[in-house]
Order: sequence, then structure tokens, then C-alpha cells
Amino acid sequence: MSFRRIVFAVVAVLLVALPARPADVSPSPVSVSASAGEVYRLRLYHLHTGEHLDVVYRIGNAYLPAAVAQLDHFLRDHRTGDVKDYDVKEFDLLHDLLAKLHDPNGEIDIVCGYRTPWSNNYLRTHGGGVAEHSQHMEAKAIDIRVPGVPTTEVRNAALSMARGGVGYYPVSNFVHVDVGPVRHWQYR
Repeated sequence: MSFRRIVFAVVAVLLVALPARPADVSPSPVSVSASAGEVYRLRLYHLHTGEHLDVVYRIGNAYLPAAVAQLDHFLRDHRTGDVKDYDVKEFDLLHDLLAKLHDPNGEIDIVCGYRTPWSNNYLRTHGGGVAEHSQHMEAKAIDIRVPGVPTTEVRNAALSMARGGVGYYPVSNFVHVDVGPVRHWQYR
């Protein structure tokens, strides 16, 4: 049985066990948190597609399959439309990064999510600073900005977490964060 199916089964059991609520009353994050564990939410804006996403993707230790699928689609290769299953540790990294920046409810601007090998090669041949074996192609990396927070501060917070790669692109004004090996670099 795949990990996603196991998570789906756990969430289904949790949903059956929760008391019914009237349709016009949505649970508050506090009541969900108190009954089922910490709520993990991401608010994202994609700079290339103009799309917004506000999604609770995890409660306690349970990832919500439909929400994870929304994130995977949101972070699709915007050049080709291809979707890949993201490593959910990347979502946790973004969530924890916002908490580290003292803005747990903040919105993250997405510069680049998943890249197909074709898109990665296109960027390598039409620009610079793109790795041949980029973590973007593994759905383990995202290039971000946090509105109102200098990219140097985002970079420093990500570096202090030591949970993967951190690339700083000051000219393009974004930070690369991934859940691959711990390393860091600056481009230009």
C-alpha cells in the first residue's frame, strides 16, 4: 500500500470519528488543532500563473491527500502544465520557514516550483544559475519570496534551519529552498 493511500485511510478514519457539524459552521483552526493536532496551512501566490492557494495540508501527523494534490497542481511546471508529486517535507519546510520569520499566516510568492527536464534545460540554455540535476525536477525545491521580508532575511532563516539546500539569488530577488542535501550557494 502506498504512503498516500495509508494517509488517506488515516484521514478517512479521523473524519468518520469527528462529530458532525452543521454545514454553515466551519471548524476554527483552534478547535481543529485542539481535537486532532497542529494545523499546517500554506498561503501561496504563483507569480507566473496569477493563482492563489490557501490550504490546510496537514493536521497533526496526517497529511491530507486532497490538499497535497492541490499543492502538487499549484506547483506544476507552468511552462508545460506537468504535475509531479512533491516531497511533503518541502511543504513542511515552507510552513516552518514562515514560523521562523514570525509570520506563520503569511503568504509566499512562488517564483518556480516543479520543472520538467525540458523546462530545466530550457532555463539552463536561456539564462544562468540553473543546476543540470536540479531538485526542482525531483519536486523537492521551490524558489520563493515572502512579501514584506527582505530576501536576505528569508535566506538567513532558511540557512538556520539546515533542512536542505538554500540558494540566494539577489539580482532576481528570490531564495531557493529544497529538501535535498544540506548546502548553500549564491548566484551573482
